[in-house]
Amino acid sequence: PAGGGADLADRLVQTPLSQALGKPVVVENRGGASGSIATIAVSRMARDGYTLLGCSSAYAVNPSLFEHVKYDALTTMEPIMVLGASPNVFVVPTKAKFKTMKDLIAYAKANPGKLNWTSPGLGTTPQLSGELLKQREGLNMVHIPFTGAGPAAVAVIAGQVDMYVANYASVTGLLNGGQVRPIAVTSKTRYRLLPDVPTLAELGIKDAESDTFQALFSPAGTPKSVIARLAKELKAILARPDIREKFDKLGLPVVAEGPVHFRARLAREVPMYKDIIDKAGLRTK
Repeated sequence: PAGGGADLADRLVQTPLSQALGKPVVVENRGGASGSIATIAVSRMARDGYTLLGCSSAYAVNPSLFEHVKYDALTTMEPIMVLGASPNVFVVPTKAKFKTMKDLIAYAKANPGKLNWTSPGLGTTPQLSGELLKQREGLNMVHIPFTGAGPAAVAVIAGQVDMYVANYASVTGLLNGGQVRPIAVTSKTRYRLLPDVPTLAELGIKDAESDTFQALFSPAGTPKSVIARLAKELKAILARPDIREKFDKLGLPVVAEGPVHFRARLAREVPMYKDIIDKAGLRTK
């Protein structure tokens, strides 16, 4: 929907892409089913590069999460470019007794079922990051679901939940205002905007990297020359300092990952998220 991460990211490249291609670029919002409605609609469009899909990491998650979602995340669409990505971050209320992730894990192991946590919603990459932490460390923590980042943030500020797993972009204001304390990030290396916060890997929790990307796709079967042209223009746009600055302000640092690396990302993330969902019993109708 309008105002969401995919919408905002697409609009940052909308005008420069139009200028580069000499064609008007229009953003049409089709919300619903975590992006699946838009995905299926675009997959049925002409394979000529004139209709693209702007979608988040939900694209890689939805087929494993929802029984009614029938597209294949590895074959239905042609990956063009990861515009930007934000790591997920584990935060606790500023006054929480847990000062570090190690403190929280130790408490959870000593008190099974007594620690609760929240996320922006079912199947979001933050929730899956929390589920992966539970699986890797053998933790019994209770997930308190909310219907979005706003209500979840209110709950953690009020101390109603012990931990909130969120996309960095959605808690930037809370972090800057000192309302929550970050205790770990899910990026491969320390996140440059949170240099003092350890990664899960540093804490001994292996193979737990994840983020929320915003990206562009084209229907499978789009000519390779068209994909290459779009990727080339987008890469040049994303290299511009003014564009990178705008992405940073969204809490969505530029990635500019083209078709080859983007396809490899999907090949890694799709089965990873499926495994998490299957083990946590999250699949839903």
